Amino acid sequence: MIRWMATTPEHRLVESTVNAVHGGRAQGLELTGEAFQSLRGFGGCFNELGYQAMQKYLSPDDEERIFKELFDPGELNFVFNRTPVGANDFAEQWYSYDETDGDYALEHFSVEHDESTLIPYIRHARRYQPDMQLFASPWSPPTWMKFPKAYNFGRIVMTPDNLDAYARYCAAYIREYERRGIPIAQLHVQNEVFADQKFPSCLWSSEDMKVFIRDYLGPTFAREGLSTSIFLGTLNGPEDMAFTGGYGMRLDNYSRYVDDILFDDEARRYIAGVGYQWAGQHCIARTHESWPGMELIQTESECGDGTNSWEYAEYVFHLINHYLRNGATAYTYWNMVLSDIVSTWGWRQNSLYSVDSRTGTFTRNPEWYVMRHFSAYVHPGARVLGTVGHFNAMGIALRNLDGSLVVVVQNALDRALEFDFCDPQNPGRGICEQLEPRSFNTFVID
Repeated sequence: MIRWMATTPEHRLVESTVNAVHGGRAQGLELTGEAFQSLRGFGGCFNELGYQAMQKYLSPDDEERIFKELFDPGELNFVFNRTPVGANDFAEQWYSYDETDGDYALEHFSVEHDESTLIPYIRHARRYQPDMQLFASPWSPPTWMKFPKAYNFGRIVMTPDNLDAYARYCAAYIREYERRGIPIAQLHVQNEVFADQKFPSCLWSSEDMKVFIRDYLGPTFAREGLSTSIFLGTLNGPEDMAFTGGYGMRLDNYSRYVDDILFDDEARRYIAGVGYQWAGQHCIARTHESWPGMELIQTESECGDGTNSWEYAEYVFHLINHYLRNGATAYTYWNMVLSDIVSTWGWRQNSLYSVDSRTGTFTRNPEWYVMRHFSAYVHPGARVLGTVGHFNAMGIALRNLDGSLVVVVQNALDRALEFDFCDPQNPGRGICEQLEPRSFNTFVID
């Protein structure tokens, strides 16, 4: 028997069992016999405003229910999660861990701010997922390390004293979190290197990023014996034929940005992988083809506009399929929980859970179901399998370590579609079913 979970706009997670069919061939999805990358898993980002929404508006029982659903291995099983280094755009206020101007010795460095929000948020999640992995990324260096001195503008000042201090700043963050029992598996050097945003941000040229990793961050981590891996990320591009402003207009493309860094042998020896998000979706295939030994991570699901529509959930399904098919070992959602507020810079965004501040209740949004269709059934260590067929743009097949096959497939059309699947090496484990219009479907073949 095969388990089948189906979600439509009207009916969510309808579970049934279907009989396996003998499928010698299939037009929907058919395994090629190839096996690709192993997955770390799925997760989301620990943001201050999400934690505060649960603390302020929900009962303890409802808050606990959300934590269990997100992190329990029998639920969404979020095992690979993200946390900011200092403030991000969903922090209560903008801050860094050292705002004392010219403090190159980092005598005033402190993560005390996080003791009331991010650290208890992560610790609570670890009750359900004690072995979770975390990757971290700064949205902005301390303002005194930048020109101009602002959280939401500018670039890091490229002087040796400043770069050395910032490398030690990153190392100090990792050590302080480890002292609190929270290991950081990966550091992604800068969130969205191409984005000079209204929220905390910092532009990095390819040359500046290469110099910082090669000459400062990498040697600092090696000298201090840190096990945290350095990732070139999180890259929200580059977008070919897109001009970037600032210090002289220039045309950035993939080779001039990403390959410029990776072709530097000394820089590359410190880089364990590349993290992509947003416009980075257009670059991941190039990195996967050109640097097959480089681990690739999808680092932030695109956030929508706060309407939490079914149409946007369908788009997120496409993103997951796209990233996994192009080598990503993890997919990371953005805001796990939000109340009915805007960000600190005025943008409403989607989330897995919406908390109603007036009623003290929560709602699971459509993207919650998209994530569950993957994360609850595709376990860490699962391998992405090669497939051919008409549903390649709408589906994917994976094999868990226990041997079970998971087929996750969407019907994006407004009419029902027949879907068939087969494994030519095991033709008795085939599927042939009618998929409802606009539906998400997961088949588990034990």
